[in-house]
Amino acid sequence: MSARHILITGASSGLGAALARHYAAPAIALVLIARDAARLERVALECRARGATVRVVPMDVRASEALAPLIAEIDARTPIDTVIANAGVEASLGREGQAERLDEVLAQIRTNFEGAVATVLPLIDPMRARGTGRVVLVASLAGRMPLPDQPTYSATKAGLIAFGEALRPVLAAAGVRLTLACPGFISTGMSRDYRGWRPLEWSAERAAAAIAHASDRGARSIAFPWPLVALIGLGRCVPAMVRDAVLQRFFAANIRPVDAASTPDGVPIAK
Repeated sequence: MSARHILITGASSGLGAALARHYAAPAIALVLIARDAARLERVALECRARGATVRVVPMDVRASEALAPLIAEIDARTPIDTVIANAGVEASLGREGQAERLDEVLAQIRTNFEGAVATVLPLIDPMRARGTGRVVLVASLAGRMPLPDQPTYSATKAGLIAFGEALRPVLAAAGVRLTLACPGFISTGMSRDYRGWRPLEWSAERAAAAIAHASDRGARSIAFPWPLVALIGLGRCVPAMVRDAVLQRFFAANIRPVDAASTPDGVPIAK
């Protein structure tokens, strides 16, 4: 394409900001959505310095009834060719295995699943009508292998994977490509909140480049790093008791609770 119009949620930090910087170039128009207006504007300034045209939208993706019509309006003015539903938050069980608080559970469901669906939904029919477009859903390896101390986070990512796999053939029939991204651990500003083992962690820049490349070539999915992907496949073949013991021993997390006012946007750090 000689010119592109790309929409990214959770773009104020972490993977979302890295994706914005990766795509930023002349002839690229970016729509960057996130809650933190100040940080979002800093990312926009970096992208504009690289030659991109940038529109910032300070908005919480949980405001789905406002988000969806806004995205539809933006697309009607200038068609969006790539949408990346990336915004996400996370929380975990308490130190002694106490249940997640209901507000934390709802924040994850509404951000990680509802927010992603509300981002993509208004673009499905317009993209199908145009016969072109790219949809990227940023899920997680936790959606493939649920983490014992992050039940809600794992469930939201598994739901997003199911949503994408069900939607893909419908889009493909009209020439629209959907890529499911399942990253492992990514180094972001939220890393300090994680107290578990983070094997084979990737930088946000490396992850962004891999996801962008997969989307641009029309890949059905991308999962990384490959050793963790292979271990997940192996884990499905061993007795559940063994698998659960390994997960509990090596991947137990202690993450500060989701806070609607202060939790940074961007992909969650525990995958």
